[in-house]
Amino acid sequence: MLINRVPSAVTGLNGSLSCGRVASARSFSSSADLPPHQEIGMPSLSPTMTEGNIAKWIKKEGDKVSPGEVLCEVETDKATVEMECMEEGYLAKIVQGDGAKEIKVGEVICVTVEEGDIEKFKDYKPSAADAPAAPSESKATPEPAAPKVEEKVPAKAPEPKAPKAEKASRSGDRIFASPLARKLAEDNNVQLSSVKGTGPDGRILKADIEDYLASRAKGGKSEAFAASGLDYTDIPNAQIRKVTANRLLASKQTIPHYYLTVDTRVDKLIKLRGELNPLQEASGGKKISINDLVIKAAALALRKVPECNSSWMNDFIRQYHNVNINVAVQTEHGLFVPVVRDADKKGLGTIGEEVKQLAQRARDNSLKPQDYEGGTFTVSNLGGPFGIKQFCAIINPPQSAILAIGSAEKRVIPGSADGQYEFGSYMSVTMSCDHRVIDGAIGAEFLKAFKGYIENPTTMLL
Repeated sequence: MLINRVPSAVTGLNGSLSCGRVASARSFSSSADLPPHQEIGMPSLSPTMTEGNIAKWIKKEGDKVSPGEVLCEVETDKATVEMECMEEGYLAKIVQGDGAKEIKVGEVICVTVEEGDIEKFKDYKPSAADAPAAPSESKATPEPAAPKVEEKVPAKAPEPKAPKAEKASRSGDRIFASPLARKLAEDNNVQLSSVKGTGPDGRILKADIEDYLASRAKGGKSEAFAASGLDYTDIPNAQIRKVTANRLLASKQTIPHYYLTVDTRVDKLIKLRGELNPLQEASGGKKISINDLVIKAAALALRKVPECNSSWMNDFIRQYHNVNINVAVQTEHGLFVPVVRDADKKGLGTIGEEVKQLAQRARDNSLKPQDYEGGTFTVSNLGGPFGIKQFCAIINPPQSAILAIGSAEKRVIPGSADGQYEFGSYMSVTMSCDHRVIDGAIGAEFLKAFKGYIENPTTMLL
């Protein structure tokens, strides 16, 4: 039996660690040919996980495994998770090796046995009865393909002319294709020059385009842009990038976004930070960042305007009583959004410490499910790190809003007396809202509250 090692998210400077357990799929099996053994399947390690990748095996075939020892590292749709063994035994066979991709939940990844039975599993293969593997295996067998070949053979009476047809179809830089084939190719961004026609005189048929798309979807050689002579590199997508892409696409397609932007003067915020940081350093704490102050201001504004701390649930709107702020962190592994829980109730020093710890875990690709699940609102800052003046972020479902923080810039503004001018630092903030949940006036009310905390930051300390 396997579990994943899941320490809880740090909830403060002195947060404790605990270990969560998620059982993997496993089955006990015995037959006349093989001794009793355990088939251990890919476990479901998050609510949205349907498949996973094997990052690497810590144990090797033949190794003894004991409770608490890490067996392998699994890359889920959220992060890389260590899997522990809960029972004693010996790792007899690794079915899915290092780097194995897109393993369905429940599909066998290894086999464990008692001592002395290891050699009997040298050539072991999972049985065809394993449900998760059955669909892919049935597609790979040649038996279903035979009827298709027999059906197509009579329809392709002029098949012997095919070699001549290919030349004829491209003579004079003209490619012959049926209207349906051209329309299907255009819809799927397929260049006809990369498809071989099987119709009369090399004519490209609809079936040829469908076969080409099917082979490309199965991971065959992508030749869509080969004819253009472009030089390129295909970079495999990590599981986290696939999930992020799907969620962001679904967000833009299903959530009616609208955007509100406000400029906030941050001179007092910068001054307060300058006064607090020496006290932090004197007490052994780490410096407070502008982003920490922004997170606190957003959390307090959500407490004032709880309508923005909600989710659309089709038949009702769910308003959360906890203010859990996700913070966008970009890493070489992809985009992560770890969560600061109950940010409205925590001090600036605690928020700053948690954000730094979570950001480091994200860069190390070691975030656990409780480090990023359960957020109710998201803050994304491209101003401080990258100098972006203003941008519109995509809502992180099922949340109903996200706050995009731009950079601070000095501006010349009218002074207290006529003809006088002074400098002021302003930061642009844009809120993306789900119009199903947050009406325009409610979004404006939130930004008014947020701006009040930013421009009078000492009120956050009350």
